[in-house]
Amino acid sequence: MNAPVPLLPDTAPFSPEQRAWLNGFLAGIFSRTPGSQPSSLNSQPTALQPLTILFGSQTGTAEGLAKKAAKEAGKRGFAATVLDMAQADLARLAGERNLLVITSTYGDGEPPDNAKALHTALKSAVQLSTLNPQLSTVRYSVCALGDTNYVQFCQCGKDLDTWFEKLGATRIAPRADCDLDYEATFTAWLDAALVALGSKVGVGFHTDAVAGMETGDHPAESAETGYSNKNPFPASVLTIRPLNAPGSAKEVNHVEFSLEGSRLAYAAGDALGVMPHNCPELVDDVLAALGCDGEEAVPTPAGELPLRRALTECYDLGKPTPELLALLAVAPVNVGGVPSPREVVAPHHVIDVLHQSKIDNPNPKILSPANFVRVLKKLQPRLYSISSSPKAHPGQVHLTVGAVRYEKDGRPRKGVCSTFLPERALGTGKVGIFVHSSPSFRPPPNGDTPMIMVGPGTGIAPFRAFLEERRATSATGKNWLFFGDQKATTDFLYREELLGMHESGLLTRLDLAFSRDQPEKIYVQHRMLENAAELYAWLEAGAHFYVCGDASRMAKDVDAALHQIIEKAGGKSPADAASYVQALKTAKRYARDVY
Repeated sequence: MNAPVPLLPDTAPFSPEQRAWLNGFLAGIFSRTPGSQPSSLNSQPTALQPLTILFGSQTGTAEGLAKKAAKEAGKRGFAATVLDMAQADLARLAGERNLLVITSTYGDGEPPDNAKALHTALKSAVQLSTLNPQLSTVRYSVCALGDTNYVQFCQCGKDLDTWFEKLGATRIAPRADCDLDYEATFTAWLDAALVALGSKVGVGFHTDAVAGMETGDHPAESAETGYSNKNPFPASVLTIRPLNAPGSAKEVNHVEFSLEGSRLAYAAGDALGVMPHNCPELVDDVLAALGCDGEEAVPTPAGELPLRRALTECYDLGKPTPELLALLAVAPVNVGGVPSPREVVAPHHVIDVLHQSKIDNPNPKILSPANFVRVLKKLQPRLYSISSSPKAHPGQVHLTVGAVRYEKDGRPRKGVCSTFLPERALGTGKVGIFVHSSPSFRPPPNGDTPMIMVGPGTGIAPFRAFLEERRATSATGKNWLFFGDQKATTDFLYREELLGMHESGLLTRLDLAFSRDQPEKIYVQHRMLENAAELYAWLEAGAHFYVCGDASRMAKDVDAALHQIIEKAGGKSPADAASYVQALKTAKRYARDVY
């Protein structure tokens, strides 16, 4: 086996051309097969093509895939440089010749935090473009990561792909839009792109090369332990207890797993992947709609299984796939650009499709169980921010999980994993888990650095871990937490722990916002604005600013409040405040774990 090719970091003091040459030189040394002889000193080395792999990543997956792509490109005749989008601008991109772009999308079609500045710059450049294209010498292809459960699927990748073309760049391979089960699509895209760019060797990259990439910055960790999203560790459930008091409108649970025997390691700020099971009542409803008893043998990724077990453990019964809609002939119909009634009320879950099919066709041709599961998506793990420090709880990992329950179209609906854990995980005994590294969301490496943390509701999870980590390492930096929820009497999560941390001095400041304890709604961003001068002083003293929680509203409101604080307390214009915030992000002092 060839040794891994070490790539020079982007921070190395070389120009892009020098770095490309040196990376190529290293690739030539490390890619020789064992026993091969170095070429003669008088022979000319084969020139390697420079290639930049640009990534936009919120949780580390796209960054991990970029590094995998660089390693594969090094084997195939390229001198690859991995570039964080936060470090890229139009001038830098205009100087590239070969460019691969790997980016995720989060929230309502938004770019990852490290991609926002470049995303804005490219959009503005397109709007202001002249007849002289700015990227006319660039050859590129885009791989977009997303989740089809969201309306704006892969939107950031789609934006970049369109804007690069409009700015004169040449697309050398079609964009790949990857769903949660991305390995095969990513592999096919990378091979096609490298071939189009002039790969000097044949296909040598396989789907298993990206298995386990959910571990982000630590691919070796997955190889060492053998546990990943493809092979989760069967962890014992130690305890599950409610964090809300009786009378709360919410249901949040504290969950503890044992890591004994796994050799899994995590850091404060990481996430935990959990493999859920579907609700038995929902599985019963689906079987009844199919007219099956559940004993029918069907194919699954784990081999042939009885249909009941397959629907419980292997397949997603949530949002229906287009293939299922087409198979049962209940796909929305659009005639002459006018939406049909069914297009307005689209099937919400797989069970809705089955029921709608019976309404449309009371005597349908029986759908075979094997054909049915072939048009379902695989049941995917759910990622949760870890709420413990391994230094404070060796051999354990903790989560803070809000249960999702609601009613739609006369049916009760449940969050797959968030209700599996409190209802059935203890009875199941073992639950599949794996660590998802989040290298961009960590406490400051220097324990003397101040931290400002904004984490309402279940957003408290990683900050419980951060604070436990700081206590365990005797860090001396000041810590300020903004926490909020609905009511102090019922929704003050980890109340005793947080108040104890505040009393001991570990929490320098604890500002609380309970929205329903007074006539006017008060949220964490309001508490920030009330303390604008001090918060700005902490930032000026080098504090890191963290946000965890809802991306669609809370995180946007907190970001807007941060800009206002910098304008007000810093005496800056809106443009200067925006530059200040961008500088925080570039320096990795503003990090968000939002969902």
